[in-house]
Amino acid sequence: MSEENKALMLRWFDEVWNQNRVETIDELFAADGVGHGLTDDKPINGPADFKPFQAAFRGAFPDIEVVVKDLIAEGDKVVARCAVRGRHTGDHLGMAASNAGVDFGGVVIARIENGKIAEAWNYFDFLKMNRQIGVI
Repeated sequence: MSEENKALMLRWFDEVWNQNRVETIDELFAADGVGHGLTDDKPINGPADFKPFQAAFRGAFPDIEVVVKDLIAEGDKVVARCAVRGRHTGDHLGMAASNAGVDFGGVVIARIENGKIAEAWNYFDFLKMNRQIGVI
């Protein structure tokens, strides 16, 4: 089970983020799945809620690359330590494109249930990202 869960997480980052395959969100994120830590105001609930977040982020960073540096799995949980790189060339996050490069890290802890992400806790260094694009 742990190896299958690791493969699911690798596929998530590669297809959803690196390849922009939006259809993979429906395949890998449970209909009642919950994503914590991606927005300031509330968790993301299900694929329908996640897709606008992914579209806005990919719109701001169309060349985004997420590299999984470490992957640990035990039982129904997977932990991925990631490096994120890209260039802020889109206005999709409510601010003008800065054309600045970003390079920041993050960690995701995901609970997998029935072959899908049921819940995920995201800890990305959005403070560093915002400094790099000139928001802060």
